[in-house]
This record gives sequence, structure tokens and C-alpha cells, in this order.
Amino acid sequence: MRRLLSLIFWGCLALLGPIVRVTGESLPIPPILESVRMNDGTRFFELTADEGSREFSPGSSTKTLGYNGDYLGPTIRVRRGEKVAVQVNNRLDDITSVHWHGADVPAESDGGPHQGIPPRDSWLASFVVRQPAATLWYHPHIVGTTGRQVYEGLAGLFIIDDDESDSLDLPGEYGVDDIPVILQDRRFDADGEFTYRPSMPDVMHGYFGNAILVNGVLDPSKEVPRGPVRLRLLNGSNSTLLRLTLDGLPEMAQIASDGGFLERPVELSHIILSPGERAEVIVDFSQAGNSPVVLKAETNRGQLYDALEFRPVGNTATAWKAPDTLVAPENIPESEADRTRRFVLQSGMGGRMTINGKTMNMRRVNERVPLGSTEIWEIENRDGMMSQPHSFHVHAVQFRILDINGRPPPEYDSGPKDTVLLWPGDKIRIIARFDSFPGLFMYHCHLLEHEDNGMMGQFLIEAP
Repeated sequence: MRRLLSLIFWGCLALLGPIVRVTGESLPIPPILESVRMNDGTRFFELTADEGSREFSPGSSTKTLGYNGDYLGPTIRVRRGEKVAVQVNNRLDDITSVHWHGADVPAESDGGPHQGIPPRDSWLASFVVRQPAATLWYHPHIVGTTGRQVYEGLAGLFIIDDDESDSLDLPGEYGVDDIPVILQDRRFDADGEFTYRPSMPDVMHGYFGNAILVNGVLDPSKEVPRGPVRLRLLNGSNSTLLRLTLDGLPEMAQIASDGGFLERPVELSHIILSPGERAEVIVDFSQAGNSPVVLKAETNRGQLYDALEFRPVGNTATAWKAPDTLVAPENIPESEADRTRRFVLQSGMGGRMTINGKTMNMRRVNERVPLGSTEIWEIENRDGMMSQPHSFHVHAVQFRILDINGRPPPEYDSGPKDTVLLWPGDKIRIIARFDSFPGLFMYHCHLLEHEDNGMMGQFLIEAP
């Protein structure tokens, strides 16, 4: 039923929206952030959040925000086992923070609402990289302003490498055959400025754009080798779901989800990502013809964009042979769960967004989770069929999906996750071990207008 709903939903919307053609501007690759120093075995990085401007269209200057630049931020790349410290400088006029989305870090370094950085001040996050290879990301997380700050440009990728990922026969030359793809829909006015003024319908149903940016530019193209290419896909939109397909190739092979590798590659004709979700895929351009291959992005408002044009160059390589296995899964038996908690996501009158009937309150601890416990969280989207889906994100852990409406998850959703899409009426059970750090963490809808308007709660991981 859930798959049928998805097919009907996207099939109907495909009839509605305009098609935006790719014009061929070269795809920029976010630079790898170099550490500023090494001290007592710790690599120190520095990020500065500042105002800027960018010409997304010739002759139109848009006010933006960025890290170490005018829009988006550099890619932070680290290895499992490393000690890392990031100093974040706030040159904005507003309080901000930097949340390491998907990262296993101490509560005081999580970068949530309790780690706000006042204007003209700095904050130091320090942690040991404890988790396996994965494509994570970072962004602000201040109550009430997360949506605006992300919308205006504050976001970037955070990539973890490890020995196991190095041993796999996968494309790995960053920017050449290992390509970050940050997708964001944005709304521009006639003067080329971002318009971020959510009305009540925008809060309820999502703030949709009239254009799509890829790595911070409109309508880019990218030359790629005529062989296997790894795409690290992030839906960095505020509220928009994206259905991604390839025009010119029938399939792609998903190799990783939010928190790391799947057990084996999964051949797919399309991928649906809700805001905050990531997927790593292999696209085999040895199978492409002489025409460009276009990554198409369809939104849940019906727009259909030619988001990114790939232009295969060079000699044709041997067709990519998918490995039988990637990484053995760390499945958590349901029998190990100490308890089950339930979370009901629901939209109310006047834009009131609730979880279990409550809106976010910084002074309230909603749930208390014993350190070292294993728990099942049952999440339900109780909004009606014509309502907006939700995207549920949990800090501090990578979870596994046990079932979706009573059925096992599809293979592409069987890996480690930190964000999960819930269509209207969905009930999803996840399982996680809360065995890393004590402290206060967040759970929330990752549709940022929902989060900013109350659909968020706090859980305290308590040491014995």
C-alpha cells in the first residue's frame, strides 16, 4: 500500500510541473577543508559562518550565508579513530550553531539548540570519530531560525573514511569519480533574491522553490569518466521531497544510506530522498551512449527539473561489476530491546506542529533513555492522506528500520539510518543502541518549517 501510494503520488505530480533545462555551467565541487593545525594528536579545523552574496543568474546578486565562503561550506573529511576539533566562528548578526547531522558525538559537541553561538562569538566542538565510513552533513540548529539559515546557505558535507571502505573496489577520486551532489530547491523573486517568508500554508505543507540548486549553482553540467562514478547525494532542501532518476541510463546501484554502507549494492530505477536523507550510488557511464545523461529531480509539488547534466568523456571502460557484498550489517535483534516508545507526528490548526501532542519546549525533557539501553521507537505520521509527509531525524544514533507498516523495509532502507521518510498514515518501527554518550539530544521532523514550528522534542541519555 505504501509503495502504491508513492507511485500514485509521484505519477500524478509528474503531470503538473514545468521542466527546467540544463544550460551547462560547470558543477563546482566543495573543497576539502584543510586542518589548520595538529595538536596533541587532534586535528583542528575552522569554520566561519558569514554573510555573502552570489550571482545565481547573470546580473542578479543574491544575499546569502555561507561557511568559509559565500554559499554552502567546504567538505570536512576525517577518518575513523581520529581526534577532531572544529572551531566555529559566528560573524552573523544572529545566534547560530553547527549540528553534525548523523554523527556520534558527545552532547556538548552535538551543535543542537543548546550549543548556540552568539553573534561575533566562537564555539569549539571536539570529539573522536567513532563510527564507520559514511556521508554525513552539517547545518545550523537553532529553534525557530534553522529553516531560514539553511535556506540562505549554511550547510556542508562531513565525510568519514575508514579502512573497510578503503578496501572496497569503489570509485574514490574526490571530484572526479567520487562526486558530492547537494540538491536544494529554492524560491527566487524577480530580482533574483531568495524569498524566505513562510506563510501558514508554507508551514503546513512545506516551503517549495521555483528552481533547484546543485552544489550551490543553477543548471550545472559535469564531465565524468566513461566508467563507474560514485555520487554522494544529499537532499539539503528545507521541506521538499526529491525523486531522482537518470535520463540516459535505466538504473543506478545504491551502495550506502545515511549512516554507511548497505550489505550489498541495490539496483534502482529511482531514489526518493526526504530532507536530510543521503544516499551513495554508483552510476556506470560505460553503459551510456553518446548523449549526456541527466539527473532529473522531481519534487512533491510537481516540478520536474533537469538538475545535473553528466557528460561522459574518454575511452569506454569495462562495465562495472557490482561486488557481491559491501559491509556486513550490524543488525540489532528485536529481542534485545529494553523498551518501546511511541512518537506521533501531527499537524494542527494554525500551524501547530506536534510530537505526542506537544510542541518543542527547551525547558522540558520529553524522554529519558538509560545509557547502554537498546530501544524500539515506533513513529507514526497521523496526518491525513492529502497532508505533507514527515521526515523523522534522531540525534546521537544510527538506527535500523525494523518494519514499515508491518512489513520489512526494502533493501535500500536496510542500512544504517538517522533520518526516515513517513508518508501520511505511515507507522515505522526503528531500533537503536543508545550506548555512546550521556546528555541531552533532539528528535524532530526534518522538514525545517515543521521543526521550527514545534515538531521537535528532547531526550536525555542518562548514565546510571
